[in-house]
Amino acid sequence: MSLATVFGVFGALGLFIGAILLSTDNFFIFLSGSSFIMVVGGTLASTFISYEPRYVLLSLKLIWRIVFSPKVGRNVLKTEVGRVIRWAYTVQKNGVPALEQEAKKSVRGDKFLKFGVEMVISGYTGDEVREIMNNTIETTFGRNTVQVEILKAMASAAPAFGMIGTLVGLIIMLDNMGGDPSSLGKGLAVALLTTLYGVMFARIIFLPAATKILQREQIIRFRNYLVAEGLSLLADKKSPRYIQDRMNSYLDPAIHFNIDKMKR
Repeated sequence: MSLATVFGVFGALGLFIGAILLSTDNFFIFLSGSSFIMVVGGTLASTFISYEPRYVLLSLKLIWRIVFSPKVGRNVLKTEVGRVIRWAYTVQKNGVPALEQEAKKSVRGDKFLKFGVEMVISGYTGDEVREIMNNTIETTFGRNTVQVEILKAMASAAPAFGMIGTLVGLIIMLDNMGGDPSSLGKGLAVALLTTLYGVMFARIIFLPAATKILQREQIIRFRNYLVAEGLSLLADKKSPRYIQDRMNSYLDPAIHFNIDKMKR
């Protein structure tokens, strides 16, 4: 679980609720079913009009997934370098066919890595492996970031529907001005709630979720480029030390892999 994400969500809500409790005793005025329906319903309706339903539903599912830890962390990158170097020693000692047995467990569950290893075993050149894998990386990144654009669209739509709800409330309030003037203040407060809800959904849920999903996809893309570089060098039968230096050039010096410290 991503504790930073959970802390951020509850922290934002806690600050908001705390400010209300410190400012007024009538905190129930901040609860409005009609305002919630206007913002959430309007945002979803606009999104379903703009995008295919399948992608909208995938986007909503991804909001929940951001509370879980990312698949690729800082230390994983160093592990990837070490794995490719071990394979390089295997190829250097027993040839490319020996890679198939060596890599069988490592590629399980990782379709991208499995695809790359299969190309190396099949005898593709380094340039061919690099070209095909880079194309795979970019097309995968493009597919996986469609949901990011949808969530950003939802973040833009929520405040707009909040304003629409406020205008509706103001029209109703003005229509009742001939009645009890003391009720105008309460009516205006309720009318403004939709704008508040719209801004909160946009800035606490939709936009942060889109940003985090995009960042995680960028990290995965970086990891895949690192792996693609290593496998392309492996296909060209480069030496383990050359592969180390080339792959380390992608990484922060603090996490460079040291071939002299590895267990063979």
